[in-house]
Order: sequence, then C-alpha cells, then structure tokens
Amino acid sequence: MLQLNKDILYLIFKELQNDKRSLFSCLTVDRNWCETTVPILWRNPWKLKRKILSNVIISHLSDESIENLKSHGIDFFADHYKKPLFNYIRFFKHLDLNNLNIIIESIVFDIEKSEFSYIFSSIFSIVREEIFNLFINENMRFTHLFIPQQLDYQIHLIPGARLCFSELEFLSCNTRIDDEVFIGLIEICKSVKELELTIEMDNNNYEIVKLIKATNRLFNIRLLIDGYDESFCKLLEDSLIKHANSMRYFKLTRQPATKIISSFTNLNKLELSSTSFDNMTTWNCLNNLSLPFLQILKARCIPVKVLTDLIKNTSGHLAEIKIDNTFHDEINNKNIIQAIYKNCLKLKYLKLLIKNSNILELEILLVNCQYLNRLYIITQNEYYLMFNWNHLFEVLTKSSPTSLFGFKFCFNKAPRLESLKLFLDNWKNRHSMLLKTFLNCYYMVDRDWSDEHLNLIEKYKTQGVVEKYDHVSIRRFTVNDPS
Repeated sequence: MLQLNKDILYLIFKELQNDKRSLFSCLTVDRNWCETTVPILWRNPWKLKRKILSNVIISHLSDESIENLKSHGIDFFADHYKKPLFNYIRFFKHLDLNNLNIIIESIVFDIEKSEFSYIFSSIFSIVREEIFNLFINENMRFTHLFIPQQLDYQIHLIPGARLCFSELEFLSCNTRIDDEVFIGLIEICKSVKELELTIEMDNNNYEIVKLIKATNRLFNIRLLIDGYDESFCKLLEDSLIKHANSMRYFKLTRQPATKIISSFTNLNKLELSSTSFDNMTTWNCLNNLSLPFLQILKARCIPVKVLTDLIKNTSGHLAEIKIDNTFHDEINNKNIIQAIYKNCLKLKYLKLLIKNSNILELEILLVNCQYLNRLYIITQNEYYLMFNWNHLFEVLTKSSPTSLFGFKFCFNKAPRLESLKLFLDNWKNRHSMLLKTFLNCYYMVDRDWSDEHLNLIEKYKTQGVVEKYDHVSIRRFTVNDPS
C-alpha cells in the first residue's frame, strides 16, 4: 500500500475523531499510524475511567516533582509507574479542572484516608500544585477550559499560564465564580470564541460581563440556567449585544429576560429548552423573529405555535429540525408540518410529533423534502384512539425520498407485528435501513415490544433490509397484560 505521510494521515484521522472504535483499530497498523492516532485520541480524554487517568497523570510527574512530594512526606509509589511511551499529557487540548480536582482527591484519599482532617487539606494543596504545574506550563496549549464553581486556585499565576491558554477557544464556567479566579480569567481568555455559562439562582458574579466584553469575538454561546436571577440575566444578555453580528450558535435553557435572540440575525444554529411545561404558553420573544440564515433548530418544551412562526420566517436554509416534548393539538400539528414542507426544502433531519390526522401532511413533506435522510417520529395514543401504524408505514414506503434511510420511532404503544412485517417487506430493494425504536410510557404491558418484534427485525437484518437496529425501553411502571 502507498505510504501516506503523517500530515495526510492526521487529516484523515481527524475526521474520525468521534469514531473511537475506528481510531483504536488504527493504533495497531504500524508505527506511523500509531504516532498519528494517539494525539487525536488524547485531545479530550476526560471520559476515560478516572483510575486510568490517575495512573497516566502520576506516571508523568517529573523526578523533581516526585522528590518535592517526598520531602513533604508524600509518596504514592510514583517510582513504580513506568514512564509511558508517549507524553500523553502534552496531547491534551481540553483541560477539565472539575474532573482533575476529583482525580487529585482520589490520589490523596489513597494517601490519607481521613477525608475531613487537616492532614488531608494540607496534602491536597501540595499534590494539586504539582499536578496543576504538570498541566499548566509554557509547553502546553489548551483550546478548551472547564472551570468548576468551587475553584479557589488562581491558575493565571502559574508560570507559563499566558502561553498555555494563548490559543483558548472555549470556556465553560459557573457565574458564581470567585472574584480572584475571575480577574485572572479576563487576562487569559481574550481569544475565546465559545462560552458556556451556568447561571445560578443567586450569588452570581455581576463582573462576568467584563469577561464577555474582553473577548474579541464570540461565535457560540450556551446559557445553562439552573436558577433564574432576572436582573443578572438582563445584564448578561445586554452584554452579549456586542457580539450580535458574529454570533452563529445560541443555546438557552430558559425563556430570556430580554429580546436578545432577535439581535442574533446571523445565527446558524438555535437551541432552546425549558425545564417544565409551565412556560408552554409563553416564549413571546420568538414572535415575529426572523433568522434568515438558520440551518439547525432544536427545541424542547417550547410552544409549537411560536416555533411554527419562526420556521416560516427562515429563508429555506433549515437542514435539521428537532422538536421534542412539545405536545399540541391536531391543528397546531398540521400547521407546523405545513410550515416545514413549505419553507424547508433542504431539510435532512426531522424529529417531530405526528398526529393520526396529519399522516397525509407528512406524506406531502416527504414528497417536498427530497434531501431528507433521517426521520424521527414521535407518536401518541390519545383518548383510546390507537395510532394508525398501517397508514404511517404505507406512506413511508410509498413516498419517502430515495435519500431517506434512517428511522427512529418513539411510541407508548408499539405497532402490531403484522404492521411492522409489512413495512419491512415493502422496504426491500431500497437503501438498507438504520432503525431505532423507543418504548416510552408510564404504564405498559409486557407484550408491547416482545421478543417476536426483535426476532422479526433480526430476520430482516440478515436479509440486508435493516443495516443496524437498536431498541430502548423506558419502563417507569410495568404491569401485566390484563387480557
């Protein structure tokens, strides 16, 4: 095989960065492939088991650090750790200080079991200083930084911190952040392009707006609201106006205090959610909202009427729509389906509740949206009226565009075995299907999704009709079939 140089390999492997299974297989090909793959795998390793990360961190401590720890009577057998083949720490691009603190605590617990003693506190401070110095120095270049609410360490004072964070693009922190830590952040976070803020009910640091003003250009904002502090939210939203022209992605987990979204006219992606159904009649901030460049819309517990109006006010660029936990009547269901097939001809992914009476409207959508490749349908049985699976499956097999091959079905009453079999029979000689089903109901009978369903789908997998299948069953309460 033609030998590819490392630069080309890196570009190829970077495209696989979210496909860990494929990357792990690349490690065993040869030395070149291994040396190119390892840095990509270790860019963001914080989802690895903490024990693995702990061992890796300890094995990278320098001889000087080990001697310094020993001089304080701290010896966690670092001598027994062999120096690894690669300097894995150097490959880190994401620094998660919350997870790092937890790892440091676990290391210290192994040394001193008395969790609340003065000895623990003293040892923790010494070990943390050595490990923080291992990560924050002039040889490291982080692009992502995650800061926990309780951080009391002024990381900007560590030698080499300015160089270490000079390429920082993403910052996640809590708005209760300590003043001394916050002041240092302003100095090192001017290059940040993406900001994630967790907002609390009270005790928020109003100086956070200085951080927003200090950044040169913000493209992505996530406001995760754990508690509503109206005056703070207003101040925060007003400070974001500076970045209105550059904003491309905005996420909000509660109705905004101002009409800030209307300022983000260049948005490509909008993600909105509410934690309860109390606000289902509100979100008036979306009325008459025009986002002509919007490509992705995700909404959870947002009134469907305002979402319908929003879709109408886009300019045909929407390629992905996910609308979840937004239960509504047949008229509103019809209106939003019509808004989609009249205004979203480039649509590739759709997640939506479909009512029995609007299956024919779905058919028009399938005919109009010829780029659709994945469809997630949420169904409901209402007032003893069973969902018409036969009609749905007939429409899908008859009118789906050739590009459509991915299906997800969420239901509280499964389709009959005969209906499912007919659907799969009629899908033969088409693109192999990616299929996933969700059984989601408070009360369900044991036979709702039986082994017979699973065996039937396995049969069609062997025939190539179904390429991949998964099933998720959310059983809050399970009762026996009374019949």
